[in-house]
Amino acid sequence: MSLNNPFFADISTYSPQKTMSFYKNVFGWNYYKSDDYYSAFLENKEVTGLYETPEKFKQMRMPHFWMTYILVDNVETTVEKARQLGGIIEMQYKMRSFGKVALIRDPQGAGFTIYESDQLKNTCTKNSKNTLIWNELHVSDIQKVISFYQGIFQWKIIQSKNESYQVINTEGDYVADIIEIQNKYKGKYEYWVCTFGVEDVTTSKKLILENGGSLISEEKDRMMFADNSNEAFFYIKAV
Repeated sequence: MSLNNPFFADISTYSPQKTMSFYKNVFGWNYYKSDDYYSAFLENKEVTGLYETPEKFKQMRMPHFWMTYILVDNVETTVEKARQLGGIIEMQYKMRSFGKVALIRDPQGAGFTIYESDQLKNTCTKNSKNTLIWNELHVSDIQKVISFYQGIFQWKIIQSKNESYQVINTEGDYVADIIEIQNKYKGKYEYWVCTFGVEDVTTSKKLILENGGSLISEEKDRMMFADNSNEAFFYIKAV
């Protein structure tokens, strides 16, 4: 598993049971609880995670959201770089049986989690249905975040077309996208978003809508939905 790559995602929700029911019905995930965390499995393979939104963030009325995780070799060093480059550290902690994590917001406010350890496995695949297949950042002004991400992860960020930029890691691999989108189209928040592979987008669309989700947008080869919280959103794409 390569350093400085997105490799995992989990969801923060106010209503774990309701949220788990939605994703079980849509993607076939089964959840298993350990302490206050739920790991989602597809058959015998871990695919994502879920936890109840901490009280601090409930009081702030933070929405339900999918969180992107990025593997680092040293949380403390990465946190210090993030601070120097204009990031905000929302949370930082160490768990003996899990590893070190920190929740960081970039200079435009998009949140992501960095992780140091080998307990959390890479669950990102390229073409497996009902798994995480891609992560991308949606921002209103990419120029305000390029130096931040280049500085903390040593990424190369290369413009590929008008508002789309490819993220290249230190090994030369294409690992994520950054998309510049005006607020009138994406809303006021800046965010990392997950794409999940499915066998057939039409079938999955029907399942999502039947289970209380809602369609946000349709693109050439994928669709964006909100889940049954009407807040946490994600893409689906045929694999």
